[in-house]
Amino acid sequence: MGGGTTLIEKVWDSHVVDRGTGEPDLLYIDLHLIHEVSSPQAFEGLRLFGRTVRRPDLTLAVEDHNVPTDSLFVLDETGRQQVETLRRNCAEHGIELYRLGDRRQGIVHVVAPECGFVRPGMSIVCGDSHTSTHGAFGALAFGIGTTDVEHVLATQTLPVSRPRTMAVEFTGELPTDVTPKDLILALNAHIGANGAHGHVIEYRGTPIERLSMEGRMTVCNMSVEVGARAGMIAPDERTYRYMRGLPGMPDDARWDEAVAYWDTLRTDVDAVFDEVVRIDVSTLRPYVTWGTNPGQAVPLGEQVPDPASFTAELRAAAERALDYMGLTSGVRMDAIEIDTVFVGSCTNGRMEDLESAAEVLRGRKVAPGVRMLVVPGSIGVRQRAEDRGLHEVFIEAGAEWRLSGCSICLGMNDDRLTGPARCVSTSNRNYEGRQGAGVRTHLASPAVAAASAVTGKLTAPRNLTPLEAPCNP
Repeated sequence: MGGGTTLIEKVWDSHVVDRGTGEPDLLYIDLHLIHEVSSPQAFEGLRLFGRTVRRPDLTLAVEDHNVPTDSLFVLDETGRQQVETLRRNCAEHGIELYRLGDRRQGIVHVVAPECGFVRPGMSIVCGDSHTSTHGAFGALAFGIGTTDVEHVLATQTLPVSRPRTMAVEFTGELPTDVTPKDLILALNAHIGANGAHGHVIEYRGTPIERLSMEGRMTVCNMSVEVGARAGMIAPDERTYRYMRGLPGMPDDARWDEAVAYWDTLRTDVDAVFDEVVRIDVSTLRPYVTWGTNPGQAVPLGEQVPDPASFTAELRAAAERALDYMGLTSGVRMDAIEIDTVFVGSCTNGRMEDLESAAEVLRGRKVAPGVRMLVVPGSIGVRQRAEDRGLHEVFIEAGAEWRLSGCSICLGMNDDRLTGPARCVSTSNRNYEGRQGAGVRTHLASPAVAAASAVTGKLTAPRNLTPLEAPCNP
């Protein structure tokens, strides 16, 4: 047995304020992110017991889930009440809130990193499953329930059972058409939707080190989809370049000291993980889901699988998924026709994602009968995209260029779809009814989503007809 310590253990242990035999560890929380959907009951609980928010200065609120991105005007009565309730609660307790229309507004997991709230070694929680996004910075970040939201608001701590550790080691050379979204979909397909239950994952290997910070956030974002509590990537020079100069970061006089600490957040060479998963990325191709959980995914050029090929435990789920999705085994994935394309979400709503989709669409048109929505992950992302002219590419191609919010990632706002729409989505979940009752969702990368918009069926960018070169005068 090795005597070293993993990145996961280092960050976890540095936040334990109390540990009792047979009891969960009590963790100190460095940053608490809240939004309008999972916080109202938590604040009401504080009122019932006469409590206040312990550290409003370590709490950030964002309006995102209920936001329709055509106008930022919430028409749904329940959604409007949730937004108004969040505003009252934040005003009462002195919590910073990024409201609709604020230049910093957006999806909470896009806003927090780009506004400088996330640093290596932090503990971060939010009443949202995809808080794991922030693990890309070497932070311990995970989603919590409403009762836990109340506990953190009141105490700035949280009792949590110590997780097991898992290393996911990516090896080999990454093919040019394989994206960060394909890496995490491939992991989902490899170990299944519950394959990392009870673990925190550390993503490792040269392919991970070569990813941009935006790509790393995509990978960590979907850690929860394999059942993990969180996903983490050790900070490095790429991390520091992204962070330096952001609001709230250490100034030049303290920067080197901060980096010296962050550099200690590495797994020791003799550390031992509870479980190790290895994936050779050189064998991968663009992935897309065929079923109703992110683990039901295959390379785009393959066929819809036969439920009989699964174990008895998974066969019934596969049969139900095919029935819901309206698919038949043996059909080629790239023959499946679609009618809606969504580029956005906390998984793939950043600049790199929009650039990837725009590169595919440049000079092309969205197919007749296909509706494409492009939703930047934040107002800041939207502004930067417009500064680079990306919005013109999308609009000229026939896509809708939207404002910022969670949009049709989930059926919780006026952007929701109606069944039996079939949507290629760059979001993170494809459960039954996730994007609207009866809606059939195929998860894919921004590049695949854009290519599919052009052809009207699931398509890899490399299979598009090459654009003709302009004639010389």
